[in-house]
Formats: sequence, structure tokens, C-alpha cells
Amino acid sequence: MTTSIDRSGLAAKIAEVALLRGEFTLRSGRTSSYYLDKYLFSTRPELLRELGVLFAERVEQIAAADGAPIARLAGAELGGIPLVAVASLETGLPSLFVRNAKKGYGTAKQLEGVLHQGDRVVFVEDVATSGGQALEAINVLREAGADVRAIICTIDRQEGARENIEAAGVRFEALFTKSDLGIDE
Repeated sequence: MTTSIDRSGLAAKIAEVALLRGEFTLRSGRTSSYYLDKYLFSTRPELLRELGVLFAERVEQIAAADGAPIARLAGAELGGIPLVAVASLETGLPSLFVRNAKKGYGTAKQLEGVLHQGDRVVFVEDVATSGGQALEAINVLREAGADVRAIICTIDRQEGARENIEAAGVRFEALFTKSDLGIDE
């Protein structure tokens, strides 16, 4: 698949709508002078459409590098859901949703969707700082029988996520880095 997406233009659009300046506490507990509000880009159909193409391209590259197809895509609630949905639409692959915790009603599942033992899965993430949420979701997927091949995050803040995820034995890909978005703390 050859993309016709203007990557630098898309990076600029994402930064324009989602980059906030100030004093913020991140999920990792760290403080930062900037925040990338994933909801400000993941709720915009014109940006999601282009991200879907880039996710599909990366999934294809991962499958080619592994020499085997990817069976499913996964994303974590809440921020990863629109991203995995658009990636699923673009690739034609079914998706899985990983809840932060098991629900206390109905089927009481933490993983929604159909997963077969050994399915090769790519996890789609929004913004990665330390990789903590992605690693938690990978553990849920692995416990359910998934063979998690890679994580593709939309934006890597370049603060340790790659190292932590690769240390867990999972390939790490980023569509953009904070540098791509023109962020210089």
C-alpha cells in the first residue's frame, strides 16, 4: 500500500488542534509543560481518515516483516477506540476493545470482541509517554491468548515508551513523534 497522505501536513494539523501549553500531570505521574489532547484529534473525521490510512500502512509493514498476516487490531478505552475503529475500517481487520477494568455487569469482560487463541494482534494507541497503559492492555490481550506483535501509537512523546514496550518483547511503531509535531519543550 502506498500512501498519498501528506505526513508533515497531518502532523501540523494534529499539533494545531491538540497541542496545549501549560502545566499538566500525565497518566504516568510526570508533569509536563505541554499536553497532547487525544480527543481533540481523535474526534475529527478528517484527521481520523488520514490516520486510518497510516495505521493500515504500518499494519501491512508489520505483517510483511513477520511473514504472517495480522488477524486483529486492538485498542484501549477510551482514547484508543476511535483509532482502532478507523484502523479496522481501513484494513478490513476485526477489532478488539480492552477495558481499563472488567465491567461489573452483563458478561463482566475486560476484553470485547472475538479473539482466538494465538491470533496475531496489533495494538493501536493514542499518545505514548511511558507506555504504561499499552503494557497493561497487552497483558490483558496476552492472558486472553493473543500473540501481540506490535504497538502502533499515533504520537510518541519520546519519554521512554519505546524502550519500555520493546523491553516487554513487543515491536513499537509511532506514526509521529513529538519532534514531528514541532514540539520542543
